[in-house]
Amino acid sequence: MSILLDPNGVAVNPSTNTVYVANNGGKTVSVIDGKTNRVTIAIYVGVDPGAVSVNPSTNIAYVTNSRDNTISVIDGKTNTITSTTAMVGRYPNGISVNPLTNTVYVANRNGDTVSVIDGRTNSITPVK
Repeated sequence: MSILLDPNGVAVNPSTNTVYVANNGGKTVSVIDGKTNRVTIAIYVGVDPGAVSVNPSTNIAYVTNSRDNTISVIDGKTNTITSTTAMVGRYPNGISVNPLTNTVYVANRNGDTVSVIDGRTNSITPVK
C-alpha cells in the first residue's frame, strides 16, 4: 500500500485501533491498522495536510490543510472524505477534538485565531 510521504501529524483512534498520519508532501492521510502496523489506504485531502485529530466517539478524523485554509473531515468507517470545512482561518496548523461536546478546535497560525467547529454540522461557530 501507499508509502508515507513527508509525514507531519499523527493521531490514534483508540476505539478502533486506527492510526491517521497527515502526509504533508503527498496531500494525503495514510490510514494504518494498529494491529498490523500496515497502511491500509491513503486518502487524498487538501494542500499541505499538517495536523490530524480524531473523535473516538464518532469515529471521525479531522485534518488541517494549511495551504488552502480548510479542514478535511474523514469518516473512519468508510475512510472517505465526508466534507471539507472551508476557510477556517489562515494557515491552520493545530487541531484538537473534545469528544464530550463533539467540538473541534483549530489553531490558525498566520491569522492569530482559533476556529471552533461544531462536529455535528461541521460548521464554524464564532469564538465568544
